[in-house]
Amino acid sequence: MNYNFFSDYFAKLQDINQLWWKENSGKTVYNSPLSQALNEVSIDDTKQLIEKASAQPAALAKVQMDWWENQMKIWQNVATNGGEGNDLVKPEKDDKRFSDPAWANEAFYNYIKQSYLLFSNTMRDSIDSIEGLDEKAKERLGFFSRQAINALSPTNFITTNPELAKLTVETNGENLVRGMELLHEDMKASADVLKIRMTNDNAFKLGDNVANTAGDVVFKNELFELIQYKPLTEKVNQTPLLIVPPFINKYYILDLREKNSMMRWLVEQGHSVFIMSWRNPDATMVDIDFEHYVLDGAVKAIDIVADITGEKQINAAGYCIGGTLLATALAYYSAKRMRNRVKSASLFTTLLDFSQPGEIGAYINDPIVTAIEAQNEAKGYMDGRSLSVTFSLLRENSLYWNYYINNYLKGNSPIDFDLLYWNGDSTNVSVACHSTLLRKFYLENKLVDPKGYKVGGVYIDLTKVKVPTYFISTQEDHIALWQGTYRGAQNLSGKSTFVLGESGHIAGIVNHPDKNKYGFWTNENKVEDAEEWLNGANRQDGSWWTHWNSWLADFNADEQIDARISGNANYPVIAAAPGSYVLQTLPIEASRV
Repeated sequence: MNYNFFSDYFAKLQDINQLWWKENSGKTVYNSPLSQALNEVSIDDTKQLIEKASAQPAALAKVQMDWWENQMKIWQNVATNGGEGNDLVKPEKDDKRFSDPAWANEAFYNYIKQSYLLFSNTMRDSIDSIEGLDEKAKERLGFFSRQAINALSPTNFITTNPELAKLTVETNGENLVRGMELLHEDMKASADVLKIRMTNDNAFKLGDNVANTAGDVVFKNELFELIQYKPLTEKVNQTPLLIVPPFINKYYILDLREKNSMMRWLVEQGHSVFIMSWRNPDATMVDIDFEHYVLDGAVKAIDIVADITGEKQINAAGYCIGGTLLATALAYYSAKRMRNRVKSASLFTTLLDFSQPGEIGAYINDPIVTAIEAQNEAKGYMDGRSLSVTFSLLRENSLYWNYYINNYLKGNSPIDFDLLYWNGDSTNVSVACHSTLLRKFYLENKLVDPKGYKVGGVYIDLTKVKVPTYFISTQEDHIALWQGTYRGAQNLSGKSTFVLGESGHIAGIVNHPDKNKYGFWTNENKVEDAEEWLNGANRQDGSWWTHWNSWLADFNADEQIDARISGNANYPVIAAAPGSYVLQTLPIEASRV
């Protein structure tokens, strides 16, 4: 490698170092309330692990002996076969980190790979082998030890990754120079945690090649804009359909490019579709709580859709926390003895019972939640960039470290991918609402307690909701475990249809029928146990969209009507879709609407 490489490389490192000091000078970065809480929880969990392990020396000794014996076998295997042949320790089927042939064919890299995988397995087995350990503590220890182990993977370093070592030599180190440029740019765009870009941000423009289904904004308040899509058929279903997206993301995950837009597909099926576009919170919205999203958000939108269409009842659907919001609104109608304007409710990957939160549960305990609340109070909101990284780290190898390698070590520019563009288009969460979600719902599970949570002065009792519901969850969802969504569905009293799709939280939902990519399971028998339900379910090919559309047909009038125009005298057209709220990017300055 020549002098130019080293001078360029270290110049970039100096730029990054100066940026770090500029952004963090005077800040207690490593002494923030959250970092202190994570450290304290980690120490307490480790103490408990050591205490329990000391009383069970035989169990730990067996794990250690197994590790030593297998380490020797790996050495003998590699020494004998020269890095070729059957590995004693193999990656999981979906682990793509070791796909380069050198990991299997070259003795040096083969030994590193197997030793690393053995160490990973041994750490997991050590934690699992200790009896009497608090279950929540065991989950946290497993989660955070996995994070540390995967961060130390040999694939993440140039000297221990054959593909990177070869590339660096072949390009004379230019890959690292390009990588430092990308890292410098990402650090400038990050909050308190490095947010790695996943796609080319310049490849997409809202309203142009994403979020471009034709429609109009027909209402706007300080929380949301309401978009009414223009019909694509001469006749439409008489009963309109309102979509309530999650307020922790932007709505256009359901309106990406034409080939995978649920909104366009629904309009093509003859639905009169409305969708809410949430405002991106700033520090002026510190007191906006979940209750406001129910009353000034979902309930308000339902009233407007009914007014514009002239219908007494509508169909409604909510995605993720938007589904939680919709179900809470329905319970509010019941508690207030109000006329229910919702004929049917569809809930996509929606948790109502938060007792089984999945891997996000590693962050759900009183010390960490208290620290997050303090950090949010100081800033005025939960920074969406940090929240985005947190969700990415739930699948660290596929949603974080692979992009770290591709961008910063290989020096490759990210690909053009609409879904990943949306994923990087982060939104904040208001202080009060984020606290309610973490403390009242995740930590205390108050939403399923008939006397646990109030909206508008009345208790929310989900068992009073008698509206027919359609639950769609996904088998590989790591944000809303399908077993947890299944449990939540049993809290409602109306007739419920539960469907389980393949894939995960996003790809399993955004599953256009034309792609015919993922199938789904159905089972009309209502049983208490989720796994028992799955064992008795039938798998079907094709997208769940078509199944859902057939289900919705039961809640439409027999005859269609002439296509509707946007808005009415009470709610005239304000602007063309996608509106203004969705265009807000982070960081945003505090401003009043």
